[in-house]
Amino acid sequence: MSFLLTVLGSSSALPTSKRYPSAHVLNVHEHFFLIDCGEGTQLQLRKFKFRFSKINHIFISHLHGDHVFGLPGLISTFNLLGRKSELCIYGHMDLKQYLSCFLNQFGHDLLFNVKFIPVKANHQMIIFENNQVVIESFPLRHRIPATGFLFREKEKDRNIRKEAIGKYDIGISDIVRIKQGEDYITRDGQIIPNHTLTIPPYKGRTYAYCSDTLYHKSLAERIRNVDLLYHEATFMDKDKKLAKLTMHSTAAQAAGIAKLANAGRLLIGHFSSRYKDIDALVSEAKTIFANTDAVEDGNQYHVSQQRKKDEK
Repeated sequence: MSFLLTVLGSSSALPTSKRYPSAHVLNVHEHFFLIDCGEGTQLQLRKFKFRFSKINHIFISHLHGDHVFGLPGLISTFNLLGRKSELCIYGHMDLKQYLSCFLNQFGHDLLFNVKFIPVKANHQMIIFENNQVVIESFPLRHRIPATGFLFREKEKDRNIRKEAIGKYDIGISDIVRIKQGEDYITRDGQIIPNHTLTIPPYKGRTYAYCSDTLYHKSLAERIRNVDLLYHEATFMDKDKKLAKLTMHSTAAQAAGIAKLANAGRLLIGHFSSRYKDIDALVSEAKTIFANTDAVEDGNQYHVSQQRKKDEK
């Protein structure tokens, strides 16, 4: 089953000829979640062949232009394409006013409902849940209220071994309980341990999106053991005073969070246009966290499934 991240935009405030502002798409079991919507997001969605009708949930980290200027155009395009299904947009309460201004001026003939879901920027909270995934927001430290997003794939029940069903003459009601982790008691009272009857499920995969934020160690606790971490790296360490002043992070600081969080893989992006050599930022991060990559527009990252280990 899919757990695939596509980077649509990897620049910071100033787009370049090669990098658009912030936007990611996460595909979880063919449910597509758009994270931030910088200028040009709809062009990138077309370029990388996403079906617009598949985008039903948009998560906005904060109300700076390089994360939200693409939203009005995308909503307009949805309407021109004849969209009928509801669009859910998640973000700080200030985003509601931004959306209202646009919709009041240009949304009179909108064919679909835009539902706004407020996200509190001062604490961690679940903002979306379905059968496949739970999505949490958590606070970042920036010049205005900002949130990160943590996507957790739900784990399935254990898989029962087919040969065990016939061997122990297991009924349907017992199969359900066994898949949920219970041992099986035969008709003659023999206890068959669950781990001999079943195969462990796949571990739930996780992705965390952290942009924009000042470095703070407490962030690592909120995303501990995340499989794939995207963390902004606007500056190099030699410019850490500027990073602190603008409430951004350096590549080294992003790597420090990945290490503290015991992340599986670190992706850095949101690069300042002042740096022509992105390799220098990667090298800086890798001295602290080896499994680091710099994102480019169009890059895709798949998180593979791994089975859980039985404790017994």
